[in-house]
Amino acid sequence: MLFPTARTRQLNGTCASSVNMELFLHYSLIPSLVIILVLSFLQRREHHRQRDDTSYLLGNHFGLIIPLDFVGTFSNRWSYGVAFGATANKVMFLFSEGYQPLQVPQWAQAFVLLIGGIEVGLCHFPFFACLSSEFRLVSSILGFSYSLIWFAVTMLYIIECPHGEFVGRYETIMFYWPSLLCLAFLLGRFLHMFVKSLRVHLGWELQIEEKPFLEVHQAEHVKQLLRKCPLQEREKSWFQTRIYEWDSCFQFPSRMIGTTVLAFICLYLFIVIEFCVFVYVRDELDVFERELEDYISSMNQTGTLTPVLLQVKELINVTKGVWLVTILPASLTCVSYLFHILACYRKHMKRLWAGDKQFLPLKFHSPSSSESVVAIARYSGWQIAYILWGYLIIHVMQSLCGVVIMYSLVLPVIHNQAMAMLRGLGIGTLTISIVLGLMVMQVWIAASFFLQPKMGPADKQKPLALNNRRAFHNFSYFLFFYNVLLGLGACLSRLLISCILGTWLIARIDRTILQSGYEGADLGFSAWIGMLYVDHYHANPVLVSFCHILITSHRERRQQQAIKYWYLNPSAGPRISVRSRTRWLLLQTLINNPGLIKLRKSRSGHSSQEFTQILLTCSES
Repeated sequence: MLFPTARTRQLNGTCASSVNMELFLHYSLIPSLVIILVLSFLQRREHHRQRDDTSYLLGNHFGLIIPLDFVGTFSNRWSYGVAFGATANKVMFLFSEGYQPLQVPQWAQAFVLLIGGIEVGLCHFPFFACLSSEFRLVSSILGFSYSLIWFAVTMLYIIECPHGEFVGRYETIMFYWPSLLCLAFLLGRFLHMFVKSLRVHLGWELQIEEKPFLEVHQAEHVKQLLRKCPLQEREKSWFQTRIYEWDSCFQFPSRMIGTTVLAFICLYLFIVIEFCVFVYVRDELDVFERELEDYISSMNQTGTLTPVLLQVKELINVTKGVWLVTILPASLTCVSYLFHILACYRKHMKRLWAGDKQFLPLKFHSPSSSESVVAIARYSGWQIAYILWGYLIIHVMQSLCGVVIMYSLVLPVIHNQAMAMLRGLGIGTLTISIVLGLMVMQVWIAASFFLQPKMGPADKQKPLALNNRRAFHNFSYFLFFYNVLLGLGACLSRLLISCILGTWLIARIDRTILQSGYEGADLGFSAWIGMLYVDHYHANPVLVSFCHILITSHRERRQQQAIKYWYLNPSAGPRISVRSRTRWLLLQTLINNPGLIKLRKSRSGHSSQEFTQILLTCSES
């Protein structure tokens, strides 16, 4: 009789899908390059080359298109995030180093992974390029068509082989439903873009600038800084006080939203893969346990190795149960880290905007410009890798703690050894309490006998001035030998606490786990700091508002100059004579300065005297 897993493997062994996703990834480069060429042809180049350059033959076409502005994009944030989510499956293949398009020696694996990453980036480039293109009508059609191809091929692959070899039924759906959901969202997004751009093209709607230079939240932030009297704060809810408070004057850039969405999906896929590996290892351990049971039965439980084998079997059962139970707390820990990293990003950016760098180590107050530019490109990928590896390390650590708890508290009760367990627990607790009590007593003796009294009634503590020096020297001498032994326990506790905190915070790229002075060796924290500085220098609301004022003022001056000299261009519109313009300026000057009317030289003629009389009447009234 076959076990359920064996039946599932036998069922999927006969499943041969007509779709090879890795081969489809290679062939998808063809439409991807076509879309890139079309969008590049439509993109105008801002700087024309000289005639001696061969690119002059291309005219102003084939400009460089960008998939996403990694610094200052705040519009279409969730669309870009979903586009990142559509790449999750391929990112996981790259993370596991399972996708290698070329077979090369071991020393060249880094180049193969680089080529694989570039290929995956090119295959998913149209999603981002069509979202960010200025030619909405064409890009929406191309993006919809390309997303439909990916959606149809992925759906066909799932329909043909929905089951897997490890989890069993619907294993393929468990792996690909996030990508399908993201592709479906992109289809709806491109369809909405097409309808909106078509209405604009037909003249039914006015075209709205989708990417303003100064965002609304940036302008609100500057207004809040310039406001003399701050607005009265509303009463905060429990969620805003304890967990998170929304800020209308701050928005996360598209890079942070995309990184978070992709990290969530990759974490889910990583947990599913880990569970598949766990199921496989569990099945193998079950086979091993049955062999152990057969051996113990054949020896009638009288063999010399029987107690050891029983302990091994118990250890296997405990480990399997603890590993399965700790999946949930480990995953919740990493999910909370993702939200906490977003909150820390907002907090750190606001402190940098205020000129506060005290939260940064001293060596990061003036980081290298080149390293900061590289950090903005590293951050997203490193954040995802830190979350995935951090989940695995946290899971292992929590499993070890669970095994310790099982052997310390649970198994003694199961084996009717509760009294011995309580006795050992009480002795250990009493020993630690005595040691801590002696340490506290040393502090109390020092505060009571070896410090001089307070200098004033308002002082919180006594001054650092020795009193009873002879007694203090004897106190230090006799405790010297005891503190040598006590220092051993303090050293071990330091090592234990460092290991626990280091493994617990390994996924936190926004916080270094190294000691003060060695923060530069933490590459992830360096990437975080460099990313903060790039956003601080390029997306500071005050700086962007200042540049917006300069650009607006320059544009207005150019318009005024164009109006001032437009009569020089006959084809620019209706002509205005110089004489009429001079009289109009004279009228404005005399109305604004009535005292000049009396000093104005009078001309002969009835019209001139009548004009002067009208101006005098207006000035007197």
